[in-house]
Amino acid sequence: MKLRLTKTALASAALSLLMAGAAVAAPVSVQILSATIKDKKIDGATVTLQKNGEQSVSATTDAQGQVKLAPAFGDDASTLMIVKKPGYSNLVVKCPCDGATYAISPVMNNLDGMRIVLNWGASPRDLDSHIVYPNNHVYFVNKRGADANLDVDDVDGYGPETITLERKHVGQRYVYAVHDFSDAGNPNTRNLANSGAKVFVYVGQTLVRTYYVPTSGVGNLWTVFAVTEEGEFQDFNTIKGVTSFERLQTSEFAGVGRAADVQAVSYSSGNQDSAKRLNSQGESAYHAGNLDEAISLYQQAIELNGNYGQAYSNLGLAFQKANRTAEAMWANRKAIALANGPTAATVRASSHYNNGKIYEAASQWDDALREYRAALAEKNNPTYEKAIARMQQNGAK
Repeated sequence: MKLRLTKTALASAALSLLMAGAAVAAPVSVQILSATIKDKKIDGATVTLQKNGEQSVSATTDAQGQVKLAPAFGDDASTLMIVKKPGYSNLVVKCPCDGATYAISPVMNNLDGMRIVLNWGASPRDLDSHIVYPNNHVYFVNKRGADANLDVDDVDGYGPETITLERKHVGQRYVYAVHDFSDAGNPNTRNLANSGAKVFVYVGQTLVRTYYVPTSGVGNLWTVFAVTEEGEFQDFNTIKGVTSFERLQTSEFAGVGRAADVQAVSYSSGNQDSAKRLNSQGESAYHAGNLDEAISLYQQAIELNGNYGQAYSNLGLAFQKANRTAEAMWANRKAIALANGPTAATVRASSHYNNGKIYEAASQWDDALREYRAALAEKNNPTYEKAIARMQQNGAK
């Protein structure tokens, strides 16, 4: 009996020393909602916390969309949260995550569709999504526009607030911004910058862009991004102060998002070299038939060098091969915008042609004809000419 007590005491002492010498990470609790149905809780979603691409811990949301995880590492900027559920696009977000509410987006089927989801913290209580394009301004007062609608308007913190574009129209420029309605009369507020706001942009079944509110900004209007007439994303990610709610709805808001104000981003030579290596690894995976791996590697390359046109072109091919056609078109458009050097015309022509094939497969003859004509304008090719004739035979104009 004495020996048994001695061993127990020793074990207890060892455990106490271990606990004293190592910091124990606090549990991380989050709630997962639907991005398109207000206050709908998502059960059965797998939530994973991952650090440095290696360590991870996972759990499944309950009927209230809630989950608590106990990672062996901290809830900080080096931790990623990944949320997955069949029928929804995967969500990947940088932490800290504890106490936050996130929304996941149902998979979109439209080739030219886009969904924009805004999340933030408890304060300010009311952030508003706005998207403006010719003759349209979609926001909480005017929830429907041409092929667009405000799915969810949130007024009590956290979000989501969601805008869905069922179809982006070629030749029209779209600008998306977030207004701090709670501080509408205070252009010098820092509450928006401190809100932890995040914007997630989905195309097809894929999260293609994530924006984090600038933490150094002063003001109540966050101009996030634009989509050009050709379908390319342009990043602004800037905060400014606007003086009143009324002006926000008229000239002041309509004047934001000028092409001249696009945020110029430079990438270090080290990042560019790493991106080239990842792109080469992606090409090897693609030729080996490992499409998911190839897509991941191309996306990593683009994360390191957002101006890497060849990686976008390769990503478009991989998406198309994987039947993720809306995503393929998004990547092809970015490749067209970034193409430069002696191969630029070839990249633009092939990207337009690939988009034409996607439209043709969907029986969208006019859209396909437009893309095939754009390909031929870049480079003479009998294949492009035959494709144009084929669309004209189908009645495209």
